[in-house]
Amino acid sequence: MSAKVKPAAHERHAPVSRGDVTVPIYLDNHATTPLDPRVLEAMLPYLSERYGNAASRSHSFGWEAAKAVDQARDSVASLLGAAPGEIIFTSGATESDNLAIKGIAEACRERGRHIITAVTEHKAVLDCCKHLELLGFEVTYLAVQSDGLINMDELRRALRADTILVSLMAANNETGVLQSVDEIGAICREREIAFHTDAAQAAGKIPLNVRKRNIDLLSVSAHKLYGPKGVGVLYVRKNPALQLTAQMDGGGHEHGLRSGTLNVPGIVGLGKACELAQKEMPEESCRIAGLRNRLNEKLSKLAGVRVNGSMEHRLPGNLNVSFEGINGEDLLTAIDDVAVSSGAACTSAHIEPSYVLKALGVSDELAQASIRFGIGRFNTQPEIDYVADRVTDAVTQLRELA
Repeated sequence: MSAKVKPAAHERHAPVSRGDVTVPIYLDNHATTPLDPRVLEAMLPYLSERYGNAASRSHSFGWEAAKAVDQARDSVASLLGAAPGEIIFTSGATESDNLAIKGIAEACRERGRHIITAVTEHKAVLDCCKHLELLGFEVTYLAVQSDGLINMDELRRALRADTILVSLMAANNETGVLQSVDEIGAICREREIAFHTDAAQAAGKIPLNVRKRNIDLLSVSAHKLYGPKGVGVLYVRKNPALQLTAQMDGGGHEHGLRSGTLNVPGIVGLGKACELAQKEMPEESCRIAGLRNRLNEKLSKLAGVRVNGSMEHRLPGNLNVSFEGINGEDLLTAIDDVAVSSGAACTSAHIEPSYVLKALGVSDELAQASIRFGIGRFNTQPEIDYVADRVTDAVTQLRELA
């Protein structure tokens, strides 16, 4: 008998209609979101005939590009409740995190060398902090409670006379847990300590007014809110006491904080994505939360199902669930027509359980049996019902085999 030939990637993922849905179904919107067609439409002219450099000030091509960048800056600022001059364009939230954390550290090292963050932060923040520790900075890594929230009293106790920065994310990328940004901001502002939040998952999904929430620095990635990859923002509050050292040398673009020729098409796309998010967020968040709750209700009919993190303080489209008695990778294989993420990460040697879930007190076994569902703008109720049925059947069969 001849060996079975593994299908090519394009064949495995070719769209197929199954009842009211078309598979594969995308439920990994925390990893990245699909580009909204309206965003693409806004970008296209700047990928073809409107190709000017926004820094070219001597002709109409440059003026046109600069005008488009200014309009996008206004849209981003409006979404965040900021002033346009406080918006610095970057390549994404990872660069923004680096600029915020290392920029503050370098600018304020004579005043203090203590930074506070949490053990559940994104690697872009944690690795920045690890790097700064090698340079002589001290970092306090706050633990989280079983619901994923930090303890505010522990934050207060961690503050020192030499604390120069608190960096805590608005929404966790795995559990979707929303930290109390308002309270954190108030605590930091009272002590005149800079507060940075990685809002890559939160921007465009929940209201984030930087003024009302006392946020000094905020990171955004366009591709998390239905914009293009490779462009983002660092919001920097305009305040003489807030000093930031640039991490890239060059032509002094973006008020000297981020040198490099501006990605005009990407910036236009980010601006349009922010415009759409601000307009549609109230209705969209409600609809997506309804889909999330429907999925949770259907999956909870299975025995041995645990939701990881607070359901009350959570992104509308996030559901992170552990299934007792199975392996998450086996479940992903069994539902290969549904795009989701597991609670484990591949290293060079073996599969490691999620450090975020472990910080919530989830066992290694359960962490590796966890799935993150990320519901987004283009998902439908029939898709949610299909996924719930697929997961229920797969979990039941895997438990029987075990």
